[in-house]
Parts: sequence; C-alpha cells; structure tokens
Amino acid sequence: MSTYQAPIRDMLFTMQEVAGLDGICAQPGHEETTPDLVEAILDEAGRFATGVLDPLNWPGDQQGARWDQGVVHSADGFKQAYEQFCETGWNGMPATPEFGGQGVPTLVSTAVLEMWKASNMAFSLCQMLTLGAIEAIAQHGSPALQQRFLPNMVSGRWTGTMNLTEPQAGSDLSAIRSKAVPEGDHYRISGTKIFITWGEHDMAENIVHLVLARLPDAPPGVKGISLFVCPKYLVNDDGSLGARNDLLCTSIEHKMGIHGSPTAVMSFGDGPGAVGYLVGEPHKGLGYMFTMMNHARLNVGLEGVAISDRAYQRARSYAMDRVQGKTLSGSKGIIGHPDVRRMLMDMKARVEAMRSLAYFAAGQMDRAHGHDSEATRVQSQALVDLLIPIVKGWCTETAQIVTADGVQIHGGMGFIEETGAAQYVRDARITTIYEGTTGIQANDLIGRKLARDQGATMKALQRTMWAEAQRLSDHSDAILRQLGQGLQRGLDALAQATDWLLVQSAQQPASTAAGAVPYLKLCGTVMGAWLMSRAAEAAQTQKGRPGSDDAFLQAKVVTAQHFHLHMLVEAPAWRDRVVNGAQSTLALNDEQF
Repeated sequence: MSTYQAPIRDMLFTMQEVAGLDGICAQPGHEETTPDLVEAILDEAGRFATGVLDPLNWPGDQQGARWDQGVVHSADGFKQAYEQFCETGWNGMPATPEFGGQGVPTLVSTAVLEMWKASNMAFSLCQMLTLGAIEAIAQHGSPALQQRFLPNMVSGRWTGTMNLTEPQAGSDLSAIRSKAVPEGDHYRISGTKIFITWGEHDMAENIVHLVLARLPDAPPGVKGISLFVCPKYLVNDDGSLGARNDLLCTSIEHKMGIHGSPTAVMSFGDGPGAVGYLVGEPHKGLGYMFTMMNHARLNVGLEGVAISDRAYQRARSYAMDRVQGKTLSGSKGIIGHPDVRRMLMDMKARVEAMRSLAYFAAGQMDRAHGHDSEATRVQSQALVDLLIPIVKGWCTETAQIVTADGVQIHGGMGFIEETGAAQYVRDARITTIYEGTTGIQANDLIGRKLARDQGATMKALQRTMWAEAQRLSDHSDAILRQLGQGLQRGLDALAQATDWLLVQSAQQPASTAAGAVPYLKLCGTVMGAWLMSRAAEAAQTQKGRPGSDDAFLQAKVVTAQHFHLHMLVEAPAWRDRVVNGAQSTLALNDEQF
C-alpha cells in the first residue's frame, strides 16, 4: 500500500494565492504567524499524519471499534496515537489561547485538519466533534461552565460530542423528545440519542456530551429546545472527576465505513436522570448549536477534500507501478494508458478545486472574525454563510466521484479490500449525510442564504468573479485568456440559474426546491473554476523566476485547464436542470413511483 504524503506544496500555494494567507496573518493577534512558521507547522503535521495516523487507518478499519457491555474499546493503536496527538499539542491547536489553545488562523488549522482527515478519517472525527463542543461552550456557556470543562477539552484530556438525533427525529429536530427537569443548580436529563460520533471510547478520561432536550415548560417545535452539558463523569469543585453520570452507551452501529470511529447509541437517565448543566438561556439550544455549525460543515466538506486526495494518491501510486498491456506513451505502468491518465487528471483537478474552495471559505472566516474593518468583517461573514453549504455539499458529493475513480483505476484489485482503495469509497459515503444531507445544504443555500438577502451576497460574489474573468479573457497569455473565456460562460450559466431561482422561489417553492441540489453543484463547479483560474494566473506569473518550481507551477496551470475543459463545461447542463428540470421531477404522483 502507498503511504500518505501531505501535499504541503499545494496547500501552501493555495493558502497564499487563493485564500490570501499574508493578509490574514497580518490581522491583529496573528502577527507572529509568519510564512516560515506556517510551513513548519505543516511539515510537522505532515510527519505525524504520515508516520502515526496513516499506518493505523487500514488496520483500524479492519478491526473497528468494539462494544462490550457499555464499554467501547478503540482499535489497536488508536489510544496510543491519541495520547501522542495531545502531548504534541495538536488537539487544541485551533482553539483560543484563553483555554490553552494556540489560536492559529482558521486557514492554517484547516490545512492541518485536512492532513488528519486524509491520513485517518475515523481518528480525526474525535477531534472534530471535540472542537465543535468547545466552540459551543466557549460561545454560549457561562464562565463557570467554561472554566470547568474547556481547559481539559482543549488539552484533549476530555473529548466532546454533540447529541442531537433521536430514533424518531432524524433531521427534523422539532421532533426531539429528550427531557430536562430542573433540580437545584442542574437538570436531570432523560432520553435516547443515536448517531453519536465517538460517544463512548477508552481514549480519554472523560467525555463531555452536549445534549439537546426539552424543559417541562418548553414550547413545541424547534423553539422549545435547550442545550445542556452532560459529562460522562461528574466534575468536582476542585476539578477532579467524581461519580459516573447516569448515561450509557447501549450499542455502537455496524456501518458501511469509518469503522474505527464508534457511532454510539446513548441512553440518558435510565436511573435518576443524567446530571446536565444548561448552556445559555432556556429554549435557545438549537440556535447555540448552529453557531458552531459553520465550522462543523466546513470540516465535513474538508473531509471530502482530504479523502479524495488520499484516494488520488493511492490510485496514482498504483498506476505508476501496475504493468498491464502495452501503453501508448511508453510508460511502463498503466499510467501510460490515456483513459487512466484521464481519470487521474479528473481526480487531481477535482481535488485541487475542492481544496481551493474550502481554503477560500476558511480564509473568509478569519476575515469575518479578525479583520480591522467592520465592513469587511460583515461582508466576509455574509460570504461565509453563503459558501458553507456549497463547501459541505459540493466537496462531499465530488468525493463520491473521485473515490469511485480511484477504485476504477485499480481495476478488479480496487474491489479487493487489501488494496485499500475501497475503504475510501466507504468512508467518503457518510460525508454527504452527516451535519445535514446534500439536500438540506441545498435547501439552506436557496431558501435561506440566497433568498434571505434577495441574492445580494451571491450577486456581489458574481461581480467579483466576473471582474476576474473579464481581466483574464483580455490577458496577453493565451492559456489565461482561454480560462477567462471559459469562466465567463460558466458565470453566464450561474447568473441565469440564480435569477430564475430568485424570481420563482416565492411563486413555485416546490419547483425551486427540485433544482436546489443541481444549483449547489453548479455553484461549486463555477466557484471551483474561478479559484483554479486564480491559481493558474499566479502560477503562470511565477514561472521562470529564480528559485521557482516550474514543474509544479506548470502542473497547476494544466490542472486548471483540465478542470475548465472537463468540469466547467457541465455548468450549462446544471443550469438547465435548475431551470427546466422540475417538471419531470414533480410530474408523477406517489403511486406512480
């Protein structure tokens, strides 16, 4: 099997040329985050991902987490890797320094998180859920709750989870039935939660569950949901661990993929009720959970990037080594066959487009949080809100294509587990579902993000893309001129679909909803092409300079061309699906299916 190698050169280039790393590092609080420091962080993370996490990925998938009478044992090696992960400071790197984190820019931590997800997605999910819980408590918890839980969560001594879903309430959180009854300075929680990632395990001494539940006086629907901190072990006033709380993992799911990540069924309150502490105000829990949803959905989209890149690396290695038939290029390996090269180029182009979009969104998060101009902060936050469902939905859907191509390049051996190619297909499949399915992301995009401001944020972004496309289309360089002209055609399709949705959304809600996912994919395709064009221009400009890596830069240009010629050309078809596709989608009655 091939070994994961973090694509640090491409990560740094994308951070700098696409997402604007220098400007982010110049913001207040990040002045010490120099280019040399960023490169050193990525180098060290890459070594950990390659040397520690990647060797555990396939064995962890084969063995999986194991449940035994309420106790979950992690796959062999995971606990030791987690201890090393925390000892070297990686767990709390994205967190605020106030509670022991390093507070690096989101853009930098995003690149590091990509490495964890690419080398061992199942392992990385534990940190991802912990970071989400940290964010929710830091944003909305009382100072007492923050001091009691956050330092140990940031250090990794304790992990965190989010408990939303119930057996009768999947994506419809208004149907939640879990109860919270006041008792002195705390509450007694009872109910059952499902699909709780890393809800029980043996890697940390405590697990801090964030639980959505209803108070006795709660109004119906989503407006009656409150948020509670419910630890596995209660915490004494001196910070030491006390008695076991009244909660239990009753089973873990047998899943298609991510076998090393235990997905727990959690039962709260089989006895007197689990002790929980209210986060923020009553009945506002769902809103609190959504404050950290942007980061969570960005990270899930990043999983699409990461696992696609790992699938590409394995397929590339196999194509280099596998000898099968006489090639037309003279290469010994099957990489010399044009159709194999087509699939590898497709994979490479899609990965780089996804990475560009995810990193660009992460950079906008940094600007929304720390830019010295209030107007820029507001504008960047609006852009983040618009981009997040696209990053999450498009990157994870694209991962289905990339990982499938990875199996195809392996041929029959790709269907055999020992090659490792099939694991990426299985692991990637969940990414389109959790943190909101692609359909939920698409409905959020058209129903809230687009309609909320009557398309103002999308139109502003389109103007930015149009300006860059126009400049490139007039460029003296023939390749950049070709990219600019292709981008203009893609932007035409996006503008037409956007205008149609804005006009029809009020009169034909079902028709616009039927085109929501095609619209999301249209957005991802065009925005990916835009950012690939930006990268190609930077690469073309840098070629030939002293010390430049011209082979890398030339590959960036060619990869952008390939994305335009093979993926961006689909933009008019996506537009047609949005504008004309609803009629057949909605034509049959229930009995005709």
